[in-house]
Amino acid sequence: MKRIELNDVHEALGAKMVPFAGYNMPLQYEGVSAEHIHVRNEVGIFDVSHMGEFFVSGNGALEFLQALTSNDVSKLTDGKIQYSCLPNEVGGIVDDLLVYRMAENNYMLVVNASNMDKDWNWLMKYKPEGVTLENKSDDYSLFAVQGPKASQALQSLTSINLPEMVYYTFEIGKFAGIENVIVSATGYTGAGGFEIYVKNTDAKKVWDAIMEAGAAENLKPIGLGARDTLRTEMGFCLYGNDIDETTSPLEAGLGWITKFTKEFTNSKALQEQKEKGVTQKLVGFEIMDRGIARHDYAINDAAGNKIGRVTSGTQSPLTKKSIGMGYVTVENSAKDSEIFIEIRGKQVKAIVKRPPFL
Repeated sequence: MKRIELNDVHEALGAKMVPFAGYNMPLQYEGVSAEHIHVRNEVGIFDVSHMGEFFVSGNGALEFLQALTSNDVSKLTDGKIQYSCLPNEVGGIVDDLLVYRMAENNYMLVVNASNMDKDWNWLMKYKPEGVTLENKSDDYSLFAVQGPKASQALQSLTSINLPEMVYYTFEIGKFAGIENVIVSATGYTGAGGFEIYVKNTDAKKVWDAIMEAGAAENLKPIGLGARDTLRTEMGFCLYGNDIDETTSPLEAGLGWITKFTKEFTNSKALQEQKEKGVTQKLVGFEIMDRGIARHDYAINDAAGNKIGRVTSGTQSPLTKKSIGMGYVTVENSAKDSEIFIEIRGKQVKAIVKRPPFL
């Protein structure tokens, strides 16, 4: 079990620590629902230092990433970020990731902790001569400061104009007295905010500075439990639940990051799938009766025929409604379609809805 740099800090704060993606991670501090609502209404800080950071550089770095990722990396300019995925060779997804353009032929890839080794091996398998690939995941800590008060909580720590930062852009500058900190206008909550990449050697200083500066805005530490309910409320995909090696980006509603203006892994087959049409789609749903949908619960039609499966489900701490996502046949995927979730042997009615569930 790996330990993130600030493991002892979270334990001292009273966090409930659990194994996650091979790391000992803070699940919650005062409770998932309270933390969830706090992020939606105010501001919280997540330690997500389990995420992986790969650096790609050298002549041919752009062409390398163009060939392996689904989105069009050529559209990036310095300081811009792109959501993308690594398609596999059989129609599924190796991982979803963020691509940061640091400079010409110089990129940072942010990958899921659970897929770090798999992603590394996949990239190394196709890496050409002249391209350098470095895994610096063990060198970096990552703090996500999320919520409507995020910029107010952080602005005193940097000269970077946080309120003016555009979504999916980043700047490298001085933060909490530390040089070369990556400040990114990204997040996995839909509540707005920033993600801050800092070397482990400076992690404690930066964490303490954020906690102190954010105290006036009632900033609180938030665990992975609320991160999951927040992303489910937004309809954001979680690898291993909503997308995996067997689900195509088109089925998952990720056609917007699948650009056929270039060739990439399995692009020909995916383009054929797009032209023919998918047979299943990832949809959001709201349960009308009592019950909470869980991963892999069956989704049925009114006659009891199985038409799909649940991939994510929870009760929204904000609305108190039972919500979820799952794959269903195309015929049952239209908005407001009636579907039934099989919960403990009972058919519980749900309605197909488009996230976010706010």
